Amino acid sequence: MARFFCRWRTVLICVCTPCIAFVLLLAYVTLILCLAIHGREGSPLPLHFVAQGTFSNGNFAPLPKTFWQLGQHVDGLWNRLQRTVDHHFNPILRPDYVRAGSGNDTSYESLLERGFSEVVGLDGVKESFDGLSRQTQEFLSHMHRRDYPALIQPDGVCGAGAKDERKAPLLLLAIKSMELNFRNRQAIRRTWGQAGRVAGQWRNGKGGGGGGAYVRRVFLLGNGRNESAGGSLSELLQTESDRYGDILQWDFRDTFFNLTVKDVLFWGWFSRSCNRTLFVFKGDDDVFVNTPRMVTYLQEQLKKPRARETIGDFMVGDVIAEGLPNRVNKSKYFIPDGFYKGLYPAYAGGGGVVYSSRLTRRLLHVSKRVHLFPIDDVYVGMCMVRLNAQPVHHPAFLTFDFPKKEEEQLCAYHTILLVHKRSPAQVVDLWDDLKMTRAQCWDVPLRGANKPEL
Repeated sequence: MARFFCRWRTVLICVCTPCIAFVLLLAYVTLILCLAIHGREGSPLPLHFVAQGTFSNGNFAPLPKTFWQLGQHVDGLWNRLQRTVDHHFNPILRPDYVRAGSGNDTSYESLLERGFSEVVGLDGVKESFDGLSRQTQEFLSHMHRRDYPALIQPDGVCGAGAKDERKAPLLLLAIKSMELNFRNRQAIRRTWGQAGRVAGQWRNGKGGGGGGAYVRRVFLLGNGRNESAGGSLSELLQTESDRYGDILQWDFRDTFFNLTVKDVLFWGWFSRSCNRTLFVFKGDDDVFVNTPRMVTYLQEQLKKPRARETIGDFMVGDVIAEGLPNRVNKSKYFIPDGFYKGLYPAYAGGGGVVYSSRLTRRLLHVSKRVHLFPIDDVYVGMCMVRLNAQPVHHPAFLTFDFPKKEEEQLCAYHTILLVHKRSPAQVVDLWDDLKMTRAQCWDVPLRGANKPEL
């Protein structure tokens, strides 16, 4: 009898359990449909999605108002422009295109122009454009142009360098300058920007203890268009180029917002002219660079495990994460709220940054589908995001100068790779001091050398 009841209980469980589950599922679906119908008939759906219990849980930080915002009308003009391009290359939205491979340069250019026309033609954009600053409006009027011709090019294949190079150059010093900054260029040529074979880190007061490598140099300029000078500046610049062979100038207005154009044009020139160079230093003409330490540092990077695999993403500098656009209209970094909204991607400060030649070519390729942005170092960060790459922060890049009193130490400048905002006279004095103190400071580590790498 016990076996009989046990058998029937098993049968009831097997038959009734699916029926009960089905009934519960049907009730759940009915409830969801009723709620949806009620939502349509009643008040509209909220603009933001908030998970249940978020506000009642004290462990959560305050939720920003724009989190998971459904409307797109609040975006800045650049955000709208770039969204049209990013959607085109989104592997989820366009899987067939991604599988087929990337397009050519012509298709990229037409895509940028088409997206620009579509966004500018939208209702409300004209009002947004009129509300932008004069500097931003000027940038918008030519932000789609990238076909500026070269006015002056270096004599050498990849800038000024040693004529008897026995190995591939380790580093190209690509320095952003302007026509009027002749004294800055001369100071750099005499000091940290010397082209040819450069000794590595000095040891025991003797050059070459840390090895050495070939270094090349080029100055990047636009057209100063100084009409009051009567064209004399251009003549002087040509004479300077004839003597030193390190001037690369394009025919665009050399303004702060056009530094991004300078970057893109440089990447194109580098890809055509510098097939053998391994690294690029791109920086301003008012920085001081400890070139011997830079050479040794880069040689050490090449000796690391899997260096050949990771060098395609290599970028190092003073990295700024989650930066906010400058909203002070008197600042040269001013970006109006109507032009760009949101945080900046992580980027290396434009005073000086080092990246590999492979990354330079990758940046050129991806930049063809990223609308130009007025701040050049931020634009490089935008391109890095689309390459799924991240710049690496190094404390030896001081784009905001030394911390208080650290500069007063005897070996302070031996511990850095770069420091920003130094006059031509200071650059010369610092270089002489670096040579005079090399015996005492040959073994000091770089700033942050004892910190674990990220």
